[in-house]
Amino acid sequence: QVQLVESGGGLVQAGGSLRLSCAASGRTVSTYARAWFRQAPGKERELVAGIMSARITYYADFVKGRFTISRDNAKNMVYLQMNSLKPEDTAVYYCSVGSRIAARKEGYDYWGQGTEVTVSS
Repeated sequence: QVQLVESGGGLVQAGGSLRLSCAASGRTVSTYARAWFRQAPGKERELVAGIMSARITYYADFVKGRFTISRDNAKNMVYLQMNSLKPEDTAVYYCSVGSRIAARKEGYDYWGQGTEVTVSS
């Protein structure tokens, strides 16, 4: 079993930045895909970014150029640096672990409890 705990969410003004962190415990996940999803009220959970390695990453079009995903396998951590935040980025952000980077949430085996991000205009 893998336990995931997110942190770093909060309230920020439009144009600001936040850095989300996700700690994994229970087993090493260095060979697994790590991903960030988000879910806004009344909307489906959607993939934001995924990472297998420093050279294998994925970003949704709506965050390209603004968000950066990274991982530290020695610490079992994954991060999401979010810059130039917009009100439409407001959502609960979840980290996940799966065997590969998949677009749909069904492709992931483990999930954190989420951290809330609110961007004010």
